Amino acid sequence: MSDSPERISLAGRLRNNFLTGLIICAPLAITIWLTFTFIDWADSWVTPYIPQRYDPQYYFNITIPGTGLLIAVVFITIIGFLGKNLIGRSIVKFGESILHRMPLIRSIYKSIKQIFETVLKEQSTSFKKCGLIEFPSPGMWALVFISGDAQGEIAAKLNADGEEMVGVFLPPTPVPTAGFLMFVPKSKIVMLDMTPEEGAKLLISGGLIAPDYKPVPGAPTAILPAPKMQA
Repeated sequence: MSDSPERISLAGRLRNNFLTGLIICAPLAITIWLTFTFIDWADSWVTPYIPQRYDPQYYFNITIPGTGLLIAVVFITIIGFLGKNLIGRSIVKFGESILHRMPLIRSIYKSIKQIFETVLKEQSTSFKKCGLIEFPSPGMWALVFISGDAQGEIAAKLNADGEEMVGVFLPPTPVPTAGFLMFVPKSKIVMLDMTPEEGAKLLISGGLIAPDYKPVPGAPTAILPAPKMQA
C-alpha cells in the first residue's frame, strides 16, 4: 500500500493533462467544424447554379471549399452597389411593387425586410445593450437584451402615465434563439456594461463564463440596498 499515493498522484497528473488538452483542442476543433459546416452549407446553395465554364471544379477536377460562399459575397456586394444608383433603385421598387400585390408573400417580405433594416442599420441600437430585470418574481434577476423604446400603438397605450417603456428580449439558457419579448418600464431596467456577445456567452454557458468587469470609481456596487443591522 506504500505506492498508493504515487499511483494516485500519477493518475491525477494524467487527468489534469487530459483536461488541459481537452480545453485546448475542443474549442479549436468545434470552431473548425462550425466554419467548414457553414462553408459547405453556403456552397451547397450556390455551387449548383454556377455555369460549368465558371466552376473551378470543372477545370481542376477537385472541390474547392468556399467557392460558393465567395461568389455569394461578391454577388450580394454587386447587387448592393447597383441598388444605390437610380436605375437599381427603380428596378428594386418595381420588384417590390410586384411582391406587394401578392397577399401572403407581401406580409412575409415586409416583415423580413423590416427586421433586416432594423438589425443592420448602422445607427440602430437594437440588441446592442444588455440589462437586468426582475423576473420571474421580485428579487430574482434575469439577463435581457435591449431591443429599443416602445413605438407606435404600444408606446401610446403603455406610456400614457408618463413612464417610458422599453422593449427587451428575454432569451432562455443555454440556447438563446427563442424567448419572450416584454415591455418594461425604463426605470426598472438595470443597464449593464457587457456587450451582447458577452451576454450571449454568459447565457450559453449557464453563468459559467462571466465577462471581466472593472468597477468604475464612485459607481454603485449593489442593486438592492443592504439589509439593516439589528441592534
